[in-house]
Amino acid sequence: MMKKLTGAAAALGFMVSGAFAADDVTLQLKWVTQAQFAGYYVALDKGFYDEEDLNVTIKPGGPDIAPESVISGGGADVITTWMAAGLAARERGVPLINIAQPFKQGGLQLTCLKESGVESPADFPGRTLGVWFFGNEYPFYAWMAKLGIPTEGGDDGVTVLKQGFNVDPLLQKQADCISVMTYNEYGQVLDAGISADDLVTFNYLDEGVGMLEDGLYVLEESLQDPAFFDKMVRFVRASMKGWKYAEENPDEAAQIVIDNDESGAQTLEHQQYMMGEVAKLTAGSNGALDPADYEQTVATLLSAISPDNPAITTEPEGAYTLDVTDAALQ
Repeated sequence: MMKKLTGAAAALGFMVSGAFAADDVTLQLKWVTQAQFAGYYVALDKGFYDEEDLNVTIKPGGPDIAPESVISGGGADVITTWMAAGLAARERGVPLINIAQPFKQGGLQLTCLKESGVESPADFPGRTLGVWFFGNEYPFYAWMAKLGIPTEGGDDGVTVLKQGFNVDPLLQKQADCISVMTYNEYGQVLDAGISADDLVTFNYLDEGVGMLEDGLYVLEESLQDPAFFDKMVRFVRASMKGWKYAEENPDEAAQIVIDNDESGAQTLEHQQYMMGEVAKLTAGSNGALDPADYEQTVATLLSAISPDNPAITTEPEGAYTLDVTDAALQ
């Protein structure tokens, strides 16, 4: 009798401990540890994931890491990526689905030296423009198609410089305009001693060819598992709590990012600047995707005449869901 009782108690203890065991979640970031992802690090640091019974591992990205490949290979449960990359992967057989959109605004811009004579898009023909590739080029090509400007050079067109992820082409006068993010490279240009008054900047969203950045994506089949769905609801809820805390406490959020930067490459001053700018992009978002923003992104991608590789060729179907954020916001 005692033996049976002991066995039952052990079983009960196992079930109780199992019931309270935190669920593991692995998040793969699009880029290296920086304030672009502050909300997730804040949620981790402040215990918001713990409150949702989640054990979250955040994996930094980098130039040689494609989040879409990581999740398709089983290396992550959820990823951050730009919608262009997410939709392109979906069309090519990786069934990614957007479950939340912490970034309401986009930070991608084209910044030009005023001394180059560029004051408006009408001045682009004959110029050299620095463009990021690897999925970042689509707003540029959509914009040029909208303006009717060829991208093969010549007096009537523009010369495209495949730009690295730095601002050297502008500083070294190799390009009249370069790609920048509001929260990163634009600050680097200013740090180099060029004042904002010496620059002319065009935001792709303002030009009507923007696309959604830094959304949360999972594999569609994973979301069909009720346990996984519940886990993502809790993850999104805690992550958005982290983002709102970061918006309200930018200096503390920047310090949390620094504390989590194992590379030691970041500086507090730059992360404070970055967090201040990122907060402008997440402001007004409760995590739910705005279908109108999705439609603009799709229109941009379909109209982008990229000489190398189109992002998408047909209208996507089922590429996002509001079910996760609907549940998280209850």
